[in-house]
Amino acid sequence: MKRASQSTIGAFFKKPAVVSEVKLSTVAKPGAVFSKEEWVKSLTEEQRELLKLEIDTLDDSWLPALHKELTKPYFLNLKRFLAKEFASKTVFPPQNDIYSWSRLTKLKDVRVVILGQDPYHNFNQAHGLAFSVKPPTPPPPSLMNMFKELANCYPDFERPANNSGLLTPWSEQGVLMLNACLTVEAHKANSHANRGWEEFTEQVLRAVVKNSPKGVVFMAWGSPAGKRVDKIRPGPEHHVLRCVHPSPLSASRGWFGSAHFKKANVWLKERYGAEIKWSFAKDAAAKDAAASAATASAATAKDLAK
Repeated sequence: MKRASQSTIGAFFKKPAVVSEVKLSTVAKPGAVFSKEEWVKSLTEEQRELLKLEIDTLDDSWLPALHKELTKPYFLNLKRFLAKEFASKTVFPPQNDIYSWSRLTKLKDVRVVILGQDPYHNFNQAHGLAFSVKPPTPPPPSLMNMFKELANCYPDFERPANNSGLLTPWSEQGVLMLNACLTVEAHKANSHANRGWEEFTEQVLRAVVKNSPKGVVFMAWGSPAGKRVDKIRPGPEHHVLRCVHPSPLSASRGWFGSAHFKKANVWLKERYGAEIKWSFAKDAAAKDAAASAATASAATAKDLAK
């Protein structure tokens, strides 16, 4: 049974106001602000063309921490490569979804980071969040094992409706689901590896570390994810959970019984006073209201039948 008084991380978030300037906590000058408009004006014509997707779809909450990465040679070369790939091949996820993680989880709201490796490479799967798939695609095997472990942690856990594998409700509560690579050629796993994405997403993780003074939970599943966490060296204010990957190839060697989802919530409750609502069930209050309405409707029908 869920506790009626249980609070969730999402309940603590407020919709951010739209602002033209953002405090830049990662620059040297105290009190400095980042102006997106001024930054765009400072770009060359080629840079503006190459970075149009980032300018238009990378959330403004992340730009102050990441804008310098976007004009580095490695990232501009990555964008030149991707322009050719999108022009001649099928690439996933769709371009407008590449940075959906940034729009669904603002930088200041990150409380949990789930590390993935490569986007799904079949149709109607990848949409910018590690492990999550678009409806009506059913949950892939690794995600199914995540759901099984959640049921081990929380017996009343309910999966998304209609056999969906869409995890956006987690994102909206502060769970950043980030792949090491953000694009992939159709049907070719790891085809965009070692092109620059890994360096960029490392900086995303470093931005989380720098801008989360109270700490976040890192879920590092499998050796590659563990090495990524080791590389950014999160301090003691952060909580790192490690185990094997939930893939069917390794899940039986320590994934089941790891209780990472429950351990994350215990830590978050102590640190923030709120938890992630992992279950996709309706709120208990809504369920009770629906049950009461059904009971009342049945009673009314019975009275009318007399």
